[in-house]
Parts: sequence; C-alpha cells; structure tokens
Amino acid sequence: MRKRIQPHIMCGVGDVEKHVLLSGDPKRVERIASFFDESRKVAEYRGYVTYTGSVDGIGISACSTGIGCPSAAIVVEELARIGAETFIRVGTAGGLQPEIEIGDLVIATAAVRADGTTRNYISIEYPAVADFNVVSALIRAAEKLRRKVHLGLVWTSDAFYAEDVEVAKRWSEANVLSVEMECSTIFTLAGLKRLRAGAILAVDGNLIKGVRKGEFEPGEKTGELDERVQRAIEEEIRIAIEASKILERKSQTITSLSGPSLVFP
Repeated sequence: MRKRIQPHIMCGVGDVEKHVLLSGDPKRVERIASFFDESRKVAEYRGYVTYTGSVDGIGISACSTGIGCPSAAIVVEELARIGAETFIRVGTAGGLQPEIEIGDLVIATAAVRADGTTRNYISIEYPAVADFNVVSALIRAAEKLRRKVHLGLVWTSDAFYAEDVEVAKRWSEANVLSVEMECSTIFTLAGLKRLRAGAILAVDGNLIKGVRKGEFEPGEKTGELDERVQRAIEEEIRIAIEASKILERKSQTITSLSGPSLVFP
C-alpha cells in the first residue's frame, strides 16, 4: 500500500515522530532541529517546514505552523493523521502583566479562545486547556535547566494589528499573562482528538507597558531580534526538548483512558 501524503505539510505516516515541537516561524524549526542529535528535513511546502530526528534515542520532530489559528489548525490536523500524539508550541508572545519582562518565558496552562477557528470545531464553552502532563513536564524541564518561568493563562488573538490596548488591559486584570496567536487552536484540537498539547513562549514585548513589535530601522535589534529574546528562544527550545524526553520516558510505563496522557506522582 502506497504512503498517503498530507496535502499541506507534504508528510505521510513514518515521516514524523509522536513528539512534535511546533513553531510559527519556519526558520525557528531549522533552529530547533539544530538541537537534535541527528535530523533530516522531511518536507518544505507552502511555508510548512518539517524536520525529524532524535535526542538521546527518543524520536522527535519539528514543524512550522505559520502565523495564526487557521494555519495552525491545518498543521495539527495533518500531523495527527500521520501519528503525532504530543504537541509543544515553542513560540513568542507579548506580556500582559507589569512584572513580565522581555526575554522572560511563559508556560501556558490554558488559552482564552478569542480566535475564530476553534468556533468552527466546537462551541465557546469548551475550554482550550493545555495537557496537565505536558505542563508538568515543561515545569520539570525548566527546573532541571534552572530557568525561571511564568505559569498561567494566555490570550489567543486573531489580529496582530487590531489588538486593542483597552482589551489587553481587561485580560491583564483577569490575570492573563500574555497574548499570542496559536495556542487556543492547538490546545482545543488536541483535546478534541484526545492528544496532548502544551506551549512555552518567549516574551518579545509587553502591551501593558506599551512595548510591542513594530517598525524598526535596518540593523536595529528590537522585538524578536532583541538579544534577550534570542536567548529566551534558545532556552525554550532546550526546555521543550527536555520536556519531550520526560514525557516519553514516563509514557513507556503509564497511560490513561483518555489518550496517551500520564499523571506524574
């Protein structure tokens, strides 16, 4: 029987491992793969780049989602069809709390579903929650690598240039830590498909402080180009890989009825 290829990511069964790190930026996928012990580019098509490799004998893949929930949904759908079980978003976000600084890391526990994509899947009452075990693994990995992180809710927005400061303030008052553009869809689809998902995000601005991505002069290091953000991205990649290793080791001995989840003691 011939291998069937997914139409957007151009991958089929056997091309990706069950642990997949997701990044909006295709270039960051290449950067993630550089941390693998060995890796190969599986496919590159329509902005979707996929690498597969291993770390300490554990299979792991990385795939770009593009920007926003519609694109992320395509990737999660197609990866799930070919055997992916655990998704960790390795991305960036804008801070929404005054104590969150550029270069900080946020581990998302759940996402505010302010996107339009997930409403096509299920009513708004369904929560976009990160898998408890993925969150726990990310926390353990951060502790092992001695990296301080913020833990809490994120706001998933559909429109980068329409993010209103007053709306941001309301979410800030509701103790939402940061704003980004993909988590709600990744979490919702993983939940509906009985898979696992989580996210770790490098902070590259802060809407509450009036610091956000914008125009800049050539050569100016601002936003994601800020050296603090670049260091944070490297650290979140290491944490996500370590978390995948933790999950794989645990899943070899424990599973749950709801899917390939596990409960840490």
